[in-house]
Amino acid sequence: MNGIQCRMARAALGMTVKELAAQAEVATDTVVRFEGGQELKGRTVAAIRAALEDAGVIFVDENGEGPGVRLKKIRQDNAAPTIPLEDLNAENDE
Repeated sequence: MNGIQCRMARAALGMTVKELAAQAEVATDTVVRFEGGQELKGRTVAAIRAALEDAGVIFVDENGEGPGVRLKKIRQDNAAPTIPLEDLNAENDE
């Protein structure tokens, strides 16, 4: 992961620098420096990457078009059960 991917991932998640720093347990300035192109220690980059992956990001490696990010699909079996609108009533409307 590079700084550009970090910034892209954060934007895709709607996450602030402060939120990412808290999730990764690093200083806010560390995230800012990384996104600005500064190299960080491997364990620091790993902590930032893990926080973003835990939040739902997949990092895409270089494939001739450049590295990138995407969001994980939400699995339907993890979704809350839904009731069709026409079947809602006072007993099942929570």
